[in-house]
Amino acid sequence: MIRSRFEHQLHDLNTNLIVMGTLCEDIISKSLVPLKEDDFYLVNNVNKTYQKIDQLERDIEEQCLKLLLRQQPVAKDLRRISAALKMVYDMKRIGAQSAEIAEIIALNHIQSGQELLVLRDMASHVIQMVTNSIDAFVHEDEELAQKVIAKDDYVDQQFDTIKVELIRYFTETAHSGDATSDGEHILDILMVAKYLERIGDHTVNIAKWVIFSITGQLDGETT
Repeated sequence: MIRSRFEHQLHDLNTNLIVMGTLCEDIISKSLVPLKEDDFYLVNNVNKTYQKIDQLERDIEEQCLKLLLRQQPVAKDLRRISAALKMVYDMKRIGAQSAEIAEIIALNHIQSGQELLVLRDMASHVIQMVTNSIDAFVHEDEELAQKVIAKDDYVDQQFDTIKVELIRYFTETAHSGDATSDGEHILDILMVAKYLERIGDHTVNIAKWVIFSITGQLDGETT
C-alpha cells in the first residue's frame, strides 16, 4: 500500500514535469512569434506563461520535498527526485530567458535577413531538445538524453553562424548612414541568439540530470 501510494506520487511528479516542459516549449515558440507575424499581443502573453512556469517550479519543489521527507526513498527513487529538483531550476531559467527574448523582439529593431532564419532554426532545435529531455526523464531513456546533449553542438554552431553573419552585415552597412538602426538590429540579433544558446545549455543540464537519475553518475564521472 505504501509503495503504491509512492508510485502514484511519482506519477504526479512526472505529470507536472511534462506540463512544465510543455510550457517551456510554448514560451520559446511564443517569444519568437513577431519574427513571423504581427501578433505582438502574443509577446505580452509570454509573461503569463512564465508565471505558470514559475508557479510550477514551486509546486514541484514542494512535491519533491514531501516525497523526500515523508516517503524516505532510497537509491534510484532518491536520485529521481533529486534530479527533478535540479531540472525545474533549469526549466525556470528557460522560461526566464524566453521572456527576455520576447522583450527584445517587441522592440521591433530586428529587421529581415539570413540571421532570422538561423534564429528560427535554433529555436526549433532547442524546443525539440526540451521535449526530448523531459521524455527521457519520464521514460528513463538514457540514450535519448545523450542525443539531447549531442544536439547542443548544432545549436552552438548556429550561434557561431549568427556571429559571422553579423560581422558581415556590420561590415557591409557600416557606412550606410543609418548606424543607430543598424547597431540596434545587430545587438538585438546577437542577444536573442545568445539567449537561445543558453536555453540549449540549460536543456543539456536537464539531460545530464536525467542520466544521473538513471545511472547514478554525474557528468564527468567514470564507471
